[in-house]
Amino acid sequence: MSHAPHDDRRRWMGILARASAEALRTRLAEAPPLPPHTRLRGPETGLVMLRGRAGGDGAPFNLSEMTVTRCAVTLPEGQVGHAYVAGRDAAQAELAALLDAALQDPARRPALLAMVVEPLAAAQEAARAETARKAAATRVQFFTMATMR
Repeated sequence: MSHAPHDDRRRWMGILARASAEALRTRLAEAPPLPPHTRLRGPETGLVMLRGRAGGDGAPFNLSEMTVTRCAVTLPEGQVGHAYVAGRDAAQAELAALLDAALQDPARRPALLAMVVEPLAAAQEAARAETARKAAATRVQFFTMATMR
């Protein structure tokens, strides 16, 4: 049994969850119209417990709580979309859930991937690269300093 469809869905759900409601609206303005949907759950806002591990592999401990908004929608064809997003943005959660449902339709998937998901993924990667570039500029080479004595 292939896990590729699950991997694809996991990828697009992550991209949609990290995109702001404004970014989702902007990308959707250029995409084919989405079908009407029905809310199954939410959007609802609550807290989740973040867990950590000392040293990355030690005993788990409760680190903090984080605000999360979730939503589930269904399309007339029967696809069910889910989304969990950080923060309190109900519109972001609903748009992400709607896109998750629409992306499950093989007829809609190619256009939505090309016009919504991939541009969002590229923008998120560019933002990560910029953050990494700024962090690298402040890096201190302690080895070099130690050998200068």
